[in-house]
Amino acid sequence: MRRHRSAASLLTGLVALSLALAGCSGDSGNSSESGSATLNVNAGGFPENWAPGQRLEAGFLRLPYENLVAKSRDGKFSPVLATEWKETDKALTLTLREGVTFHDGTPFNAAAVKANLEFVRDGATAFGGPLKAITTIDTPDEKTVTLNLARPTPSLLTTLSTRAAPMASPAALKDGSIAKKPIGTSPWAYDEAASTPGTTMTFTKFEEYWGGTDAVAFDTVKLFNIEDENAAAGALTSGQVDVTIAQPEQVDQLTGTPGVETVDYAAIRNNVIFFDRGPGGAFADVRVRQAACYAMDNTVTGKLASAEPSKQHFAEGELGYNAQITGYSHDLAKAEQLMAAAGNPKVTGTVLAAPFTKSEVEVYADQMSKAGITIKVQTAAPPQFQSEWNSGKYPVGMANNDQIHPYEWYKAYFAAQAPGNPSKAESPALKAAAEKAIAAGSTPEAEQLWGEVTKIISEEALTCSHLKGTEVIAYQSNKVEGVAVPAEAWEPNLINWRDLKPASGTAK
Repeated sequence: MRRHRSAASLLTGLVALSLALAGCSGDSGNSSESGSATLNVNAGGFPENWAPGQRLEAGFLRLPYENLVAKSRDGKFSPVLATEWKETDKALTLTLREGVTFHDGTPFNAAAVKANLEFVRDGATAFGGPLKAITTIDTPDEKTVTLNLARPTPSLLTTLSTRAAPMASPAALKDGSIAKKPIGTSPWAYDEAASTPGTTMTFTKFEEYWGGTDAVAFDTVKLFNIEDENAAAGALTSGQVDVTIAQPEQVDQLTGTPGVETVDYAAIRNNVIFFDRGPGGAFADVRVRQAACYAMDNTVTGKLASAEPSKQHFAEGELGYNAQITGYSHDLAKAEQLMAAAGNPKVTGTVLAAPFTKSEVEVYADQMSKAGITIKVQTAAPPQFQSEWNSGKYPVGMANNDQIHPYEWYKAYFAAQAPGNPSKAESPALKAAAEKAIAAGSTPEAEQLWGEVTKIISEEALTCSHLKGTEVIAYQSNKVEGVAVPAEAWEPNLINWRDLKPASGTAK
């Protein structure tokens, strides 16, 4: 849950940052050399690829891009680039907003929506899975698009509201330039001429924005690339940046600095998932999986990662939460009993860890070893980790499960054909419960039925050791107002860009 990088790349970044900040003297805070309001933000690093469907953190993505709809924390949808929608078990039809233009001048229309969704669904992307239920896309006119479905897909509107489906210029998608130059429809357009590769990315107010130029208060948002948490805190307290991502353990230090305040919100859900659970697999026996779950102690890893341990994936009040789920509190004696009941099989394997999860994974491996389960930890760079941790090469893994809807979570890791279920194993009980929940669509009974699905997932110990991580936003309160918990749930590194404005009493 923490972000780190190598010493060599950190040094390079800090030198470049120092030069960039020196070059921007007088440009920090809400007044700039041009006389317009500039917001200087450290978002903790830059994406390697800005194309839709990539694993972009929301703090970046929601600056240049917009979605078709928005979903608030209370579960309600509101219009963004789509103004109306009609959902059935067979199709979702959206009416698109008039007068919308991408930053490169390309009109936003039904063809653009089709191009974006097909790009994510069919390409080498991280979020293509949730869109696989879309069989064909009809565009009967410029402002109407119909997504035809292979099966009822109750999570589709949720998917369209998340970082899985931002709308990007179809021209930039086609020529591939979108990977390095984000082109969306938001109030701020990427300004390449005012940016420095690897150091700063500048976004300036888009004069053709459909919501009008008064939709946002800051004319310019400048992103800085400071991944080291101490360097980022120093840049904030010295006033070189106005807002930064921070770590939970930095809160006391930061809030002790005059003018600095923080906001935190739950954004990351890390789970341990057993992948090799097919016939003959290391974790094929439910008793072995349950033993591993009882052996692991997420109260220890929770402290290590500054995260909250939990007994289930979904939080109370969310679809999929089930109050009857008891989970697996640390109990080594029970773990040993379960292993004995399973015949004390020799269970060995390797788990892949990212640099930022290595410590927690090592603790879990050590704890499982006490129940007779031997797991070797192998560390990989983030790109390799993201592509391989659930590929089937490793019998068990731990990472952020960013699915908001239980349907998405089930289809991502537990359904027989789920990409995160390399063993393709699914119990008849789970399959039957999921089919009932899917058939219920968005009806009131769906809530109880999805709770049954997640209860079976827990009882079969397909996943456990749940951790809920917090994101912290720190800011200079005498320079910027409106920093609050983002409306979107479970999106890491997110700042509510549009609500931000220069602090009262300061000149624009």
